[in-house]
Amino acid sequence: MGGIGILVICVSSSVCLYFLLALIRVLLKLCWTPIRMQFLMGSQGIKGPSYRSFHGSTKEILKMKKEAMSRPMDLSHDIVSKNFLQWNGPEAQMVVTEPELIKEILNNRDNAFPKPKTTEGFIKKLLGDGLGKKMGGIGILVICVSSSVCLYFLLALIRVLLKLCWTPIRMQFLMGSQGIKGPSYRSFHGSTKEILKMKKEAMSRPMDLSHDIVSKNFLQWNGPEAQMVVTEPELIKEILNNRDNAFPKPKTTEGFIKKLLGDGLVTSEAMITSVEVMLERWKHHEGKEIEVFEEFRLLTSELISRTAFGSSYLEGENIFQMLMKLTLLASRNTHELKFLGISKFYKTSDEIESEQLEKEIFNSILEIIKKKEEKVMTEEVSSFGNDFLQLLVKAYYDANSSPKISIKDLVDECKTFYFAGQETTNSLLAWTVLLLAIHTDWQEEARKEMGMIINESLRLYPPILLIARKVERKTRLGKLTLPAELVLLISNIAVHHDPQVWGEDVHLFKPERFSEGVSKATNNNIAAFLPFGMGPRNCVGFSFATTETKIALSMILQRYAFTLSPAYVHSPLQVLTLRPQHGLQVLLHSL
Repeated sequence: MGGIGILVICVSSSVCLYFLLALIRVLLKLCWTPIRMQFLMGSQGIKGPSYRSFHGSTKEILKMKKEAMSRPMDLSHDIVSKNFLQWNGPEAQMVVTEPELIKEILNNRDNAFPKPKTTEGFIKKLLGDGLGKKMGGIGILVICVSSSVCLYFLLALIRVLLKLCWTPIRMQFLMGSQGIKGPSYRSFHGSTKEILKMKKEAMSRPMDLSHDIVSKNFLQWNGPEAQMVVTEPELIKEILNNRDNAFPKPKTTEGFIKKLLGDGLVTSEAMITSVEVMLERWKHHEGKEIEVFEEFRLLTSELISRTAFGSSYLEGENIFQMLMKLTLLASRNTHELKFLGISKFYKTSDEIESEQLEKEIFNSILEIIKKKEEKVMTEEVSSFGNDFLQLLVKAYYDANSSPKISIKDLVDECKTFYFAGQETTNSLLAWTVLLLAIHTDWQEEARKEMGMIINESLRLYPPILLIARKVERKTRLGKLTLPAELVLLISNIAVHHDPQVWGEDVHLFKPERFSEGVSKATNNNIAAFLPFGMGPRNCVGFSFATTETKIALSMILQRYAFTLSPAYVHSPLQVLTLRPQHGLQVLLHSL
């Protein structure tokens, strides 16, 4: 009896201590860390909305998104803000727009800015049951198991409080003290609600065509995750050129966002054939209005399907249709907040659908591989071939390759090829046609030389709006001291609209800026123009996207002139890449 009583007292004391420590950790995460982070960044000049318990500034972000999506914009092309601090729940996020800071982050080599990691939470499945019986040994076992469960939940609670209260407050205090401001952290959602509200409002009304869309560095919150939006070219350069892995890319484990970078393994002959098929359809629209964004989506999808899957075009087309659905799900859930442990027991309809799509994509690619393997083994064909998928399959079976490519690598490469080849090219084609439809005098110039026109289109409407990095450890960036766990959002679109870099006519479409090349246009500041990123992680789809755009536009302009339709509503929308929310309607005029 005495021994069991002492054991019960010891276990109970341990449970109480565990819960106390868990409570302290949660309070640190939700209160102290955001306040410290906001003060630190604010003292360095990085401002933004104040941290609000649990949600940070997520409510404000979602509200702004909703408002932005509910109305069209004018055609000023002014759609970007400057560096600031925002809150994703208790997580501080610094949005970076300065080219020098961006350069420093992306070129970092000591792993100071790795990619942020996203997890599904800290609560694990609890194994075992409490089927106690009368005997003393089993009773002690019941007490121990129950105490362990209570202790586990206590530690989990402390960890939750640290993440949701202490860390965001500390982060907000730390960044605020350095002048990095933004919306205050709000418990759980950060500033996500505000961001989504602004997005919705922006999408609900049209914009003008001034292309004026930028603001400065600030801190925002994606739930408890602090995100610093960076807009200063020198900081951007420092981030993107970092070589010590101080600013790695954020990692996603079980979320919607997948790696969507790509290769450029495509021939100009395949491009020309695909464009000719599209132009054949356009003959029925001569002298009429045509919605070209959807046309360009079909064009790029067909081209990538044929290039990636060769003779397996139908299977490839089906896979890319599923990938497109997965892209929409990923975009729709960008600002969805996950409560620790909940997703282990409950999945949303989008999460269930995304898992089903992922399995179907994986199985479809495996089926194509199996068919190709059978043909090679039966000597029906002499080799795996030279299209993208078949080259990957060849690498998979190559006994001499080291390291050997895995099935997962093979599937992921197909996804990256899709995103770079289809999404970015579609975006670039659409915005370039929009600008040429508005500034019709440049269409004749485009028939002679297209490079500077494409560069100016990429400056005003880059396919990718933000490049994410995460501060791996306490790091100096320019004059700023960045705390670990801060997410850096490099706003390349803000850099592209910075009048200090491009002049007071920054919002105007002036391709002649690039008449002497990018270096001259940016005064040799490589971080001032980064539509596809820069540094060791630069987007490998850059060459493919620009090449396909040049070929497609040159063939279109050989047959047609086009003007902007009165039906067009200017409302740029980010769905992973930047696209016209309501499509792009132009009037075709046969030459």
